[in-house]
Amino acid sequence: MKIKKTIEKVPGGLMVVPLMFGALLNTIDQAHLPFIEAILKALGQSAGEDGHYSFLYIGGFSEALFKTGALTLIALFLFCAGSQMDLRVGGKALKKGAIITTAKYLTGLSVGLLFSVFFDPMSGLLGLSTMAIVAAMTNSNGGMYAALTGEYGNRSDVGAVAILSLNDGPFFTMLALGMMGTSFPFIAFLSVLLPIGLGMLLGNLDEDIKSFLAPGETLTIPFFAFALGAGMNFMNFFNPEVVGAGLVLGLMTTILTGFAGIAALKLFREKSQIGGVAEASTAGNAAATPAAIAAAAGVAASTGSMTAAKAQQFQDIASLATAQVSISTLTTAVLCPIFVILWDKHQKKKGIDGSLPDEQLTKSHQSYQVNQEANA
Repeated sequence: MKIKKTIEKVPGGLMVVPLMFGALLNTIDQAHLPFIEAILKALGQSAGEDGHYSFLYIGGFSEALFKTGALTLIALFLFCAGSQMDLRVGGKALKKGAIITTAKYLTGLSVGLLFSVFFDPMSGLLGLSTMAIVAAMTNSNGGMYAALTGEYGNRSDVGAVAILSLNDGPFFTMLALGMMGTSFPFIAFLSVLLPIGLGMLLGNLDEDIKSFLAPGETLTIPFFAFALGAGMNFMNFFNPEVVGAGLVLGLMTTILTGFAGIAALKLFREKSQIGGVAEASTAGNAAATPAAIAAAAGVAASTGSMTAAKAQQFQDIASLATAQVSISTLTTAVLCPIFVILWDKHQKKKGIDGSLPDEQLTKSHQSYQVNQEANA
């Protein structure tokens, strides 16, 4: 059976499919079907506080892995992802990566800030929250970027992914929320950043450790995705606040961050802007950010730097935001490659072949301009 290959055919499948499956099982569980409850009772399970029996709350290893282990699994993912963030990158790739990352982040931050001014930052237009907007728009699909730049870009475009990987995880989202007036103490940042930082340190100090931890960057994704899904009700995915908001998030991410990347690369006189367009997506693992933010809010509340009521607001919207970001992932997985293909055609009409090395790219464009002037 080709289960894995089938899942991978779905955009962001390793994240989205387990998340959906977890949500489906939780929906069935929360329906409290009599025959299921009868079986659980016969097996000796104790009833919950509401008097019902739930198979996702069976206890032991099963409950710890499939229902309550999301945060632990996300922490492990962040540790492994951090270990793959290579700080040794070529000058041109470093430049492009810094330009694109900054443009994408400032765009997501600006949209989130404007949204919080005109709408309720916790549940505004279409049920969107500022947290969901920033999480979706500032975090990109590194695998898709590498694939698209590998085909339509050059080596420095591909190499820029080492810098772009810094937007993995919830740090940029927390930073943005802090700029918008949400008070996260340093300990809350540390509680989220420590796994990433330790992973990055070890991965850059020892290539063997980096290789050892590499599988964990993808291996953990379906497990924490399922656990996140097990906290959702599948009916939420048919809620306009999920589907409509997720589609809007996806459109904003592709269009706004894509053109921001183009403008930024043009500003710094880069002939090809393929990298800026290829970055205009939402990462599947961005769906883990709302849960991480909710956990950080809990830490902030425990230190007294955030009220318990405010922290509870983040925790209450985490599931909805996770679903919205997941829809954005699917949307951008379709729109981003189309945008790259269209922009590549647009560039080639101007004599710019983004797949050429940077030196040849400049000479090719200069030759095109000379020919155009001669023909004129």
